[in-house]
Amino acid sequence: MSADAMPPDPFAGDPHDPALSLDDAAHLDELSSSEREEVVADLADLAVYQALLECRGVRGIVVDCGDCGEQHFHEWRLLRASLQQLLDEGQMRPHEPAFDPDPADYVTWEYCRGYADATISDG
Repeated sequence: MSADAMPPDPFAGDPHDPALSLDDAAHLDELSSSEREEVVADLADLAVYQALLECRGVRGIVVDCGDCGEQHFHEWRLLRASLQQLLDEGQMRPHEPAFDPDPADYVTWEYCRGYADATISDG
């Protein structure tokens, strides 16, 4: 499709063009080596937690958001994708929240860690 066939950009020349923030993403600093190691460790932990808890009906992890004060429910696949994106791009982009999640289906990261530690230590 030629550029002439496209409608004009309504934000052309506007210094407040919302798409300009997308260009800022290209200038992000990469994660430090210690930050990368933490994300890689979190991905490995997440795989263990999912393997242990998904078969018990746990759909993912709930996180208390310090910014908005609400709980965010992340299904296993979404959280893995977000962590991988952080590793690849240096940031996690916004995503759609879980639709009408049942809080009983989600546990905290700390719960996962404790459950995994107890399960592994029991042999």
